[in-house]
Amino acid sequence: MKYNAMIQKTIQYIENNLHEELSLEGIANFIGFSKYHYHRIFQKEVGVTLSEYIRYRRIADAANILLYTGEKIIDIAVYYRFESQEAFTRAFKKYYHLPPGQYRKIIGSLTHQKEESGLKTEEKLKGWFLSGSHPFNYGIGLDRKTFHKGKASGFLKSVTVEADDEFATMMQQFKADKYLGKRIKLSGFLKSAGVSVFCGFWMRVDNSLGDIVQFDNMSNRPVTGDTEWNHYAIVLDVPDNSTSISFGVLLSGRGQVWVDELRFEEVDDHTPTTNLDYTQELLDEPVNLSFEE
Repeated sequence: MKYNAMIQKTIQYIENNLHEELSLEGIANFIGFSKYHYHRIFQKEVGVTLSEYIRYRRIADAANILLYTGEKIIDIAVYYRFESQEAFTRAFKKYYHLPPGQYRKIIGSLTHQKEESGLKTEEKLKGWFLSGSHPFNYGIGLDRKTFHKGKASGFLKSVTVEADDEFATMMQQFKADKYLGKRIKLSGFLKSAGVSVFCGFWMRVDNSLGDIVQFDNMSNRPVTGDTEWNHYAIVLDVPDNSTSISFGVLLSGRGQVWVDELRFEEVDDHTPTTNLDYTQELLDEPVNLSFEE
């Protein structure tokens, strides 16, 4: 996790400059690393090379522009630094399996028909469920207009939230068997809007008695307010007596958070855990029993 802040700084820089010239050497200099060392770190942490990340983020933004504006394809290609409309078309087809013009015509017509018919755009999320202190005051679903890669992202948003002490989570649970005795990393991309308290990923490991043996909800590195897409991670150990792993995205108070490209992976012991060890806050012995201090 020692490179997490550097990766987040990088991605923030990229998101703010997708239409500008971006190179491995230039970004490495911005961060203060050699380009070879930086290349290895970025690929290890994010899962793709820097050039691949920049390319698919430009393509994802371009897909959104194709659906919701009338911009010419050549102008979109030039804006996102493609050498030609042909180069843009080849790159676009790699991710969306359609050339830009057909994508705009086919997918755009389906999107607009759904919006004009009055159908709800909040589609159900397979495998995910809503929980928390006040889940009935929040909503979850798919967003096909805001996404980091591909065609959609998941979102969690406040609907009828009245107080900042309310929270909800969009979550999943699965058996721990596959990861017993291992250290695992949950990572992905988040974007937020108007978050009044905080949001972030969370993960919990439970044993057969239902006790929490490992936990992190990013409360010591919260995401608040309005933020663009960025990369976040949680690393926990899975002891041999573990039975279940729960994870998801948490939203405390009002606002909305989008999540995309989640992944689980096993990491080695050189990757520090983010487990929130509350036992460190315990005192060695009771104090001020006479209330004189």
